[in-house]
Amino acid sequence: MNGLPDFDDARVLVVGDVMLDRYWFGDVQRISPEAPVPVLKVNRVDERPGGAANVARNIAALGAHATLLSVVGGDEAGACLEGLLKEHVNLNAILHRDASISTIIKLRAVARHQQLLRIDFEKPPSHEVLHAVLRDFEAQLLLADVVILSDYGKGGLAHIAQMIEMAKKAGKQVLVDPKGENYGRYMGATLLTPNRSEFREVAGSWQDEAELEAKAQRLRRELKLAALLITRSEEGMSLFREEGVQHEATYTREVFDVSGAGDTVIATLAVMLASGADMVQAMRVANRAAGIVVGKLGTAVATRNEIEGGMNKGDEGRTARQTDWEK
Repeated sequence: MNGLPDFDDARVLVVGDVMLDRYWFGDVQRISPEAPVPVLKVNRVDERPGGAANVARNIAALGAHATLLSVVGGDEAGACLEGLLKEHVNLNAILHRDASISTIIKLRAVARHQQLLRIDFEKPPSHEVLHAVLRDFEAQLLLADVVILSDYGKGGLAHIAQMIEMAKKAGKQVLVDPKGENYGRYMGATLLTPNRSEFREVAGSWQDEAELEAKAQRLRRELKLAALLITRSEEGMSLFREEGVQHEATYTREVFDVSGAGDTVIATLAVMLASGADMVQAMRVANRAAGIVVGKLGTAVATRNEIEGGMNKGDEGRTARQTDWEK
């Protein structure tokens, strides 16, 4: 495909678990006298939207319109996350506050671009606030071209099966970034985007491409999906549909940080589909976008200009990476 379609009118509804990604950057020059652990002297703190919030800001970074629907706690982290999202043009965040929980925080301690430690703070939202999210989902559904359900397994998508059914009845394409072993809850979605490790957890290991395709197509048929996209790290991406399988090789980027690359993939897929592209075209552009964000530190976005710049330069080769992308 030559160039990118117009994203100005593309509208994507994102529902799922949001979190605050907090980074402590510093230097390690000594070992603690209290225990054999490094002492990080923090010199900078950075905060970024994570989880489904990172999906939404990736959509906005491409120039499309994102509506984010989720739950946060009635705390400082929730207020911080809400403030960060307001900085993004084309991003409408509808965040329900649940005073009984703490906003999910992923705290990373980083020295010389290496993570020393990650600390997670989380508690599932209440049933009452999840019912309120479901009502808002119904109201926002008709305004969207494509729906993303970003499942981080934190409890924010307890009604995901009902959401998929509602979206199907409204004639909307539903893209799901899955989590855990119970894929039955995603029955009837348009597209699932597991990474290699997530797919192996559900389908088991494989010896060759033929066995992988057989397992992928079996799962796709069982769940009544239009397509299954497996992101395969250094092996690129594979799109499985009724018509067969389409592979896309990884574009060269020096891999710096894989955090949030899966968010970029599903965001780009949704924007492309909402703009009239087919799934193969959407996968190719999402693959390029992923190659951009893994060259950045932490949860990041790929802009339209960056993707178009890469398309103009063409394929620059390959870079191997043995770890799957984090969502």
